[in-house]
Amino acid sequence: MINNNLRDQFLLRKDINFLNFGSFGATPKPVFEYYQQWQKVLEAEPVQFIAFDGVEYLSTSRAALAQFIHVDDKDDLVYVTNPSFAVNIIAKAFPLQEGDEILATDIEYGACDRTWDYYCEKKKAIYKRQKINLPVTTKEQFIEDFFKGLTPKTKAIFISHITSATALIFPVKEICEIAKSKGLITIVDGAHAPAHVDFKINELKVDFYVGACHKWMMAPKGASFLYAHKSVQHLCEPLVVSWGYKAAKPSASTFLDYHQMIGTRDFSAFLAVTMSIIFMKDHNWPEVSKKCHEMVLANAPLFYDLLGTTPISPLTNEWIGQMISIPIHTKEPEILQRKLFKEFNIEIPIMRQGEDIYMRYSINAFNSIQDLEALHNALSTIIKTTDLIEVKK
Repeated sequence: MINNNLRDQFLLRKDINFLNFGSFGATPKPVFEYYQQWQKVLEAEPVQFIAFDGVEYLSTSRAALAQFIHVDDKDDLVYVTNPSFAVNIIAKAFPLQEGDEILATDIEYGACDRTWDYYCEKKKAIYKRQKINLPVTTKEQFIEDFFKGLTPKTKAIFISHITSATALIFPVKEICEIAKSKGLITIVDGAHAPAHVDFKINELKVDFYVGACHKWMMAPKGASFLYAHKSVQHLCEPLVVSWGYKAAKPSASTFLDYHQMIGTRDFSAFLAVTMSIIFMKDHNWPEVSKKCHEMVLANAPLFYDLLGTTPISPLTNEWIGQMISIPIHTKEPEILQRKLFKEFNIEIPIMRQGEDIYMRYSINAFNSIQDLEALHNALSTIIKTTDLIEVKK
C-alpha cells in the first residue's frame, strides 16, 4: 500500500480497482471542495464572476500554474477545457501551403491525429506520421528514426511528451533543440506530463506546449492549458470568435483576449488548479510519484509473463513514468475492457494503436499492490475460461 491516508483523500468508488488514472485523473477531496466553492461564488453573483472579477481570478490561477510548470510569463498561458481543444487552436490557423508537411510520429494521440489530418487536408498539406520502431532501444535511435521523416517541406514537428496508447516518455527536449536548429516550429502534446514527469517549459525550445491539469495534476475535469511563446502567439487565431476579438477593453495580450474571452462558461475548474498545486506540495508529491513509479516497474514483468508479450522499451525511468502499456493479444479489446470492469471491477484501458493493442495500467497515490493483484487474477481467469486473450509463448 502506498498511503492509506491518501487513498481516503479521493472520491473514487471503494469497490473499483482504479488503474486508469491516465485517462482523466481523479480529484482529491480538498481540491474538489475548493472547486465547488468557486461554483458557489459563480452562482451567488454570476455577472460579477463572469464579466468582471473572473479576469483577475484567472490571472491568479495562471500565475500559480506558470510557476508550477516553469513558464516565465503567466500571460503566455491560457486555460482551455482539454488538450485537443488547444491543438485545434494551433492547427486551425497554422500557416501551411500546398505540399507543406507537419512531422509527427505514428504513435500520437488519435484525436490529435484527426485534428492535423482535418486541417492539413483543407490546406492540401501533409500530416506525416513517421514510423517509430518498437521496441525503442535508445534515445539516440529514437531521435534518428523520428528525423528520418524530415524533408525540405517540413514546417513544424508535433510530438507527444508522453504517449497515450504506448505510455512512452519521448525525449522532447532533445527533439525540440534539433528541430529549432533547423528552423522548425515545435509543438508538444504534453497532456500526460504535468505532475507526472519533471520538466520546465522555459528550458524546452518549444513554441507551443499543450497540457492537461485534470490528469496527473488532479484538477477537476475540463482544466487544461495552451502555452504559446510570444513569437508565435500571433499564429493563434480564435477558435471561438467572441468578445475577445476587437475587445471593448482589451488587455495587454491579444492572445489572452482571443482565447480567454469566449463567452459564458463555468471556469471554476481552472481556478481549482491552484488548490491542486497546494495539495501536491502538502503531500510531498515527488516522493509519492517515486513510489508509484517503483510499483509500476516492479510489477510489469508479471504481466509480460502472464500475457506472453515483451516490453516496448527498456524498463527504466527514461521511458516509463507512472503508467505502462503492456502488449496484449486480443481480437476484441473493447469487449475485454468492459468484461474487466463489469465482472471484475477493474477500470483499465485496453487500447488500439494501429494494428497493436495495449493494456495500460496507471499507478497513483491511492493504488496498492492489491489493485495489480486483482488485475493479474482477473486476466488469469479470462485466459483460462475464455478465448478473449491469446497467449503466445
